[in-house]
Amino acid sequence: MFIWSFIAHDLLPLGEIGVHDFENEDAMLDALKANVGDTPGFYNFPGHLAGPNATRQEKSEAIKRAMEKAVTGPSGILIYHPSRHFEFGKLLGVEFATELLEAILVIFLLTQTKIESFGGRVGFVLVAGILAAITTNIPYWNWYGFPSNYTVTYMLIEIVGFFCTGVVAALMLPKRAGSA
Repeated sequence: MFIWSFIAHDLLPLGEIGVHDFENEDAMLDALKANVGDTPGFYNFPGHLAGPNATRQEKSEAIKRAMEKAVTGPSGILIYHPSRHFEFGKLLGVEFATELLEAILVIFLLTQTKIESFGGRVGFVLVAGILAAITTNIPYWNWYGFPSNYTVTYMLIEIVGFFCTGVVAALMLPKRAGSA
């Protein structure tokens, strides 16, 4: 899974599909510093939060106003860090640990089944990968407006990773005693 992810992001252009840079990045960064400052977080615009003590009616009205604004102006999300020290080794380590854990968990689930055939084992892990790809990517596309091409590509990357894991698991898992 980790090797496929490397291939998809570093050797193929899949990791860049649907991602754009700002044309005038310096002006955008200056505007963010001036308007967001030192408060890191997940920002949604146009804003729709009515405050922590808002009534149901106030929340409903805030969402309605945001939807009206979105019809005539830009909308989106921003993950903001006023500054961030990137340690590539640490990021790569977290990615490896995440994908290793995913592989261990799906193989654990596979071993809990009575599936013996190569195709059945690969299919089980593949379906688990499709489920994993749908779980986050479709809601992000639906609610936050992630680009369709980005969403499809990242789902493909995840699904192929699970497929590869399924092939390796199917090749390596022993047949159970007493099986045909």
